[in-house]
Amino acid sequence: MRRSHQPDQEVTTFNWHVIKMLVPYLLEFKLRIGLALLCLILTKIASVYLPFILKDIVDILDTQQDNRIYLVPFALVAAYGVVRLAIVLFAEIRDTLFGRVTERAIRRIGLKVFKHLHQLDLDFHLNRQTGGLSRDIDRGTSGISFLMRFMVFSVVPTLIEIVMVVSILFVNYGIWFAVITLASIVFYVVYSVYATNWRTKYIRAANKADSSSNTRAIDSLLNYETVKYFTNEAYEASAYDNQLADWEKAKMQNRLSLFALNGGQAVIISMSMTAMLALAAYEVTHENMTLGDFVLINAFMMQLFIPLGFLGFVYREIKGSLANIEQMFTLMAKKAKIEDAENATELTLAKGDISFQGIHFAYQEERQIIKDLSFKVPAGHKVAVVGESGSGKSTLVKLLFRFYDAQQGEITIDGQKINAVTQHSLRKNIGIVPQDTVLFNESLFENIRYGNTDATQAEVNEAIKLAHLSAFVESLPKGVETVVGERGLKLSGGEKQRVAIARTILKNPAILVFDEATSSLDSHSEQAILKAIKEVAQNHTSLVIAHRLSTIIDADNIIVLHQGELVEQGNHKTLLSNESYYYRMWMLQQNNTN
Repeated sequence: MRRSHQPDQEVTTFNWHVIKMLVPYLLEFKLRIGLALLCLILTKIASVYLPFILKDIVDILDTQQDNRIYLVPFALVAAYGVVRLAIVLFAEIRDTLFGRVTERAIRRIGLKVFKHLHQLDLDFHLNRQTGGLSRDIDRGTSGISFLMRFMVFSVVPTLIEIVMVVSILFVNYGIWFAVITLASIVFYVVYSVYATNWRTKYIRAANKADSSSNTRAIDSLLNYETVKYFTNEAYEASAYDNQLADWEKAKMQNRLSLFALNGGQAVIISMSMTAMLALAAYEVTHENMTLGDFVLINAFMMQLFIPLGFLGFVYREIKGSLANIEQMFTLMAKKAKIEDAENATELTLAKGDISFQGIHFAYQEERQIIKDLSFKVPAGHKVAVVGESGSGKSTLVKLLFRFYDAQQGEITIDGQKINAVTQHSLRKNIGIVPQDTVLFNESLFENIRYGNTDATQAEVNEAIKLAHLSAFVESLPKGVETVVGERGLKLSGGEKQRVAIARTILKNPAILVFDEATSSLDSHSEQAILKAIKEVAQNHTSLVIAHRLSTIIDADNIIVLHQGELVEQGNHKTLLSNESYYYRMWMLQQNNTN
């Protein structure tokens, strides 16, 4: 059963922790930010000065005694145009300067999230939902872009403009104009904050529904063949439509809550504008103010409520952005269960001896997988591990690569505990040919070179030759430039296994692991892969996880597991003569083959 995407954590207060995390990325371009802030201040000064020019124009025109055209205040009209142009130019320069800061911050944060996800343990990635995770990251980076840009260039300048306008109204026109303006702003802000907090749950529900539907779609498409095998296209479409229905409902609730918010803000703006203009009209009729003052107050109110209305939008979007990026920061806060020790050293390989001593391991406490297991893989030897499904064979590989830590016991390589060395140095010295080779949707050449990204063309060609891939590559119209498809779906199982072998050849590690590398292949492919494996494994320490016993008859030692315990060990001939677990497995497979 598919796991549903985890709901976003509730956002009820402004998350200043997010802002704090963004500050270091902003400070990378101090000069650009300084110049952008200077342009911001100049823009606001020009914006506040503009109504005064308009007032002077109206007053001069109102007091003009005749209609002679040359007395029209052309200088003030020109000044009005220049200031209006200056406002636009300063704003554009400001945005251009700060755009680089925003883009670089998104790049830095995106890279940090990407690296962090790769540092998390295997258990996290086995339980994650790719589609939902991708949406969380996309919305998170978009939210950060909005937050950084509009927090700095909308919230702060609007607050500055409010202070300047209220002060001018109080000084020039009396306390009532300032009181009405300040009261309307307070009501507007309080209502916007309350209503936005109220509707955040609908934003969060819409995001959850969006992630869930996206996860379902990607999950279904990734398993395209399985859907076809079981003719479940209608079932998948129905399940996806149910997810979309939840999304539709959530978006409708989100839209209605937005209507309530915008409607309330419009009422407050209309009432305050009406009150201000009524008071100004009263003062003009009693000749306490000029017609220019009336126009100035009207211009101030319109000029103030335009950014204030935008401030309401910005606050809503900032809250939405915080809800969007919260999951991404939650991902960044996740700690890997497997971490390097504080004093971890680099793994130094002398010979390549591997030792498992007293290993106890369980994925869940109630189900023990490996019980008190001890064995050695001497340097240069080939040791195989066999047993029925669920006996813990592949788990040993995960423990050796330190994807998990054993609850008890220790694993050493040349006497060095693997939990005392860095994970990077440990995995760098071990090569693996897995049972299921997953390839990237790139060229065959790039997939092989993934074993050593610094390898030359000649080295890749040599690896292809040693992995017995040459004939296959030559049969392809585009050769090594052939794109293998998502997860290598265009290649057969044997072809993918040989790509894995070629990768390992390029990596050239001292220790080799083969995790049931031929279990799903036909006899012809199996023989070709076994030949390649045998050639690659010469003079290397090899640990082979095997299902088909015929593939490991040449092993120096064979470990037989039963329900997580070592029940016998020895070479092929010795184990057959014991007529115990291994003997019964061998006879069963021989009978099935015949």
